[in-house]
Amino acid sequence: MSDIRLPIIEYLLTVALPLVRQEGEEKSALEEITPEPVETAAQTVMESLERIWDNFLGHVPYVIASIMVLAVTCLVVALLRRFGSKLFRRTTSRKSLQDLLVRLLTIVVWLLGLLFAAMVLFPGLTPARALGAVGLLSVAIGLAFKDIFENFFAGILILWRFPFEEGDVIECEGIVGRVEAVEVRNTNIRRMTGELVVVPNLFLFKNPCEILTNRNKRRVSITAGVAYGEDVAEAVGVIEKALASCRTVRDDEPIQVFPQAFGDSSIDIEVTWWTGSTPLQYASRQEK
Repeated sequence: MSDIRLPIIEYLLTVALPLVRQEGEEKSALEEITPEPVETAAQTVMESLERIWDNFLGHVPYVIASIMVLAVTCLVVALLRRFGSKLFRRTTSRKSLQDLLVRLLTIVVWLLGLLFAAMVLFPGLTPARALGAVGLLSVAIGLAFKDIFENFFAGILILWRFPFEEGDVIECEGIVGRVEAVEVRNTNIRRMTGELVVVPNLFLFKNPCEILTNRNKRRVSITAGVAYGEDVAEAVGVIEKALASCRTVRDDEPIQVFPQAFGDSSIDIEVTWWTGSTPLQYASRQEK
């Protein structure tokens, strides 16, 4: 029995007794913890608020300086928008290209102004860190606004290549009208019936676009019918004479009138002439 009791006593002395002591010490420590008085807690909160206010007051000059940088940026952008076309008038005579250069320069000025304002507001911010943050942010924004950026770059390409200008009449996938404004993201087209159509630039960039007023004249072709039994040569002469007397027919291009085919009830005659490129001049062929 003595051999069995010795290991038990040794276990109690080496393991159980320290655990009991530790448990007693923890209970006594918990008993000694008392809640902090309300006055002390309020004083701690007030000290924290005072530190926050002092930090804010110490940072006010940086805030004012950053606001001044943004104000200067707005002033430079306003001057560019007002006098930018005159500035680039010597570079190119195309109004669309002048507008593109002004818009690109405006974007660059805004980016630089925001970068400088951020560096002034946060003195520890370096250009490398700012550009890195802008790079990560641009990736996220590019993924979120993919369609907007596609229209933006399509607008830049359209303005750079200047296939059409404000005032031109274009036709694209059934949309026919006069171009009122070529913006970076959208193009405003006024239909001949008066409605305004806002077309995304990517739509105009991907689809075939006919510029009806690219030249100052257009060719018109219609088919006229002469009944069987009539003198075809005399009919051709009458048609040519009638076309020559029309004010909308250009006299610097030949009038072409010639029989084309035998129809069901008449001889088809193709009549071709040149007129102005505007919709009114083109539609006036109905007067003939």
